[in-house]
Amino acid sequence: MNFALTDEQQMIVDTVRSFVETEIYPHENEVERTGHVPPELGQEIARKCKEIGFFGCNMPEEVGGAGLDHTSFTLVERELGRGSMALTVFFGRPSGILMACNDEQRERYLLPAVSGEKFDALAMTEPDAGSDVRGMKCFARQDGDDWVVNGTKHFISHANIADFVIVFIATGEEDTPRGKKKLITCFLVDRGTPGFDIRDGYNSVSHRGYKNCILNFDECRLPSSQILGEVHKGFDIANDWLYATRLTVAATSVGRARRAFDYALNYAAERKQFGKPIGANQGVSFKLADMITEIDAADLLTLSAAWRLDQGLPSNREIASAKVYATEMLARVTDEAIQIFGGMGLMDDLPLARFWRDARVERIWDGTSEIQRHIISRDLLRPLGA
Repeated sequence: MNFALTDEQQMIVDTVRSFVETEIYPHENEVERTGHVPPELGQEIARKCKEIGFFGCNMPEEVGGAGLDHTSFTLVERELGRGSMALTVFFGRPSGILMACNDEQRERYLLPAVSGEKFDALAMTEPDAGSDVRGMKCFARQDGDDWVVNGTKHFISHANIADFVIVFIATGEEDTPRGKKKLITCFLVDRGTPGFDIRDGYNSVSHRGYKNCILNFDECRLPSSQILGEVHKGFDIANDWLYATRLTVAATSVGRARRAFDYALNYAAERKQFGKPIGANQGVSFKLADMITEIDAADLLTLSAAWRLDQGLPSNREIASAKVYATEMLARVTDEAIQIFGGMGLMDDLPLARFWRDARVERIWDGTSEIQRHIISRDLLRPLGA
């Protein structure tokens, strides 16, 4: 086993970390205060991302991306996790689902997304369909060669800046051993399409400035040419995306935890009480020991899962393990970092309270901790017939 980064991977880590520290950190406090990213700032971040050659780095070279493998891209996401998501979203990483575009869609959606001419968002969750995706109520009925859509999506990340949305919509039903379940089709929907409305979502305590949106469809007519993949086969193209997003959540959790840990470590070495640094006391030093152990464990779980993807090995359980462990680790590390700082850790002068609040959502989106444990336990028990 070789756990060392290649020279190229080390360059990726150094470049992205420098970008985050230089281009993201200086704007975080203002975004946290206002809950808003000025459009010109977002455009500037995207422009500088293109300059260093990382825009669309997750996409294959044949469509204009950098063609990073899963392990290298996970390192990118880990370093981006150190910064505010409201700002790093402009470090463009189009959805891999767009690789399912046909030739005509490739020109209108895939290539512009990879080049940064267009931003995409992805919509699956509904008010009554979160973990139970096949219970979605947003429905498209066929009318000739068109599909007429009615319904609502919510918690749709960064749809406020999207030029088009990749939307999963029920288009029929099938009988299953657990009763009727919806058949799902994926559509590409342009901003401004009649009957399609994007509006602001809810105010969240986590990731301020990183908007969630509500999508409304009211007799929205879409031609069949807007279907991504095949009718009723939406989940066939969703699986790879689900792997990628769960790995991203795990990786960004590791990056954010390391940033919180660095604050705590330096403070423990500098802050003096009773004539010595507080880090000299086991009550603090043992916290630091536990924190770094958990961070390293989450890091290795995440990179191992990415490596398995690169090797074409079964990875569903490993990705679920990385996601559930890294997100719960982040909650513990940010909480302990605040404890080490005492009351000062909760003040706006430091970003620790922000890290602590941001950590809470990581255990929910892209598959809750309970869903990840279901995936893990099912993988273990099914081969034994249980």
